[in-house]
Amino acid sequence: MSLAIFDLDNTLIAGDSDHSWGQFLVEKKLVDAEYYRAENDRFYQDYERGALDIKAYLQFSLEPLTRFSRAQLDDLHREFMDTVIQPMRLQKADELLSKHRAQGDYLLIITSTNGFITEPIARSLGVDDILATDAEIVDGLYTGKMLGTPCYQEGKITRLNEWLKSYSGKLEGAWFYSDSINDLPLMEVVDKAVAVDPDPQLLAAATERQWPIISLRDSS
Repeated sequence: MSLAIFDLDNTLIAGDSDHSWGQFLVEKKLVDAEYYRAENDRFYQDYERGALDIKAYLQFSLEPLTRFSRAQLDDLHREFMDTVIQPMRLQKADELLSKHRAQGDYLLIITSTNGFITEPIARSLGVDDILATDAEIVDGLYTGKMLGTPCYQEGKITRLNEWLKSYSGKLEGAWFYSDSINDLPLMEVVDKAVAVDPDPQLLAAATERQWPIISLRDSS
């Protein structure tokens, strides 16, 4: 059994769930629309450049979770799944997951987006496990703080190594699929890195390293 690792946003789904959640909050008028939209876009542009201040972003993005009960958040997330995430689903992504599942591989999503947003998405995709940035919960409520190492850039390697110890697995023979230059550190340590609809920076890196480059969005 090999490990098949997948980035989530803009890899297995046709969009960024983290940025889209922010837009969803704006559209639902649950945050200050003008301020939140501008900051959400600014942070996303930083992410795309590979220059995101992850701690500042998490302070921004986790704060709205503190305003609602878990029941309210669950209701909001169900609506988010139906109206935002479902249209982002990709048939070719489902086929890729099915291929690895049929081979007996262990399917793992590893994403910088927080677990509140991504864990329901991972369940809907039918993967075996997910590593996401962890948000602190105290007495059943989100505090707005993160826990442990953010699952971002080199932090993905740290979190994966921690997971491998408890899973008693090995990285040998592992696949990793991603679209983002932010995932270059992890792509460089796996045996089988695959660039999926890559951003321009990752496209250049993948071309130089002669990694496979695929699309899960084209119709061919």
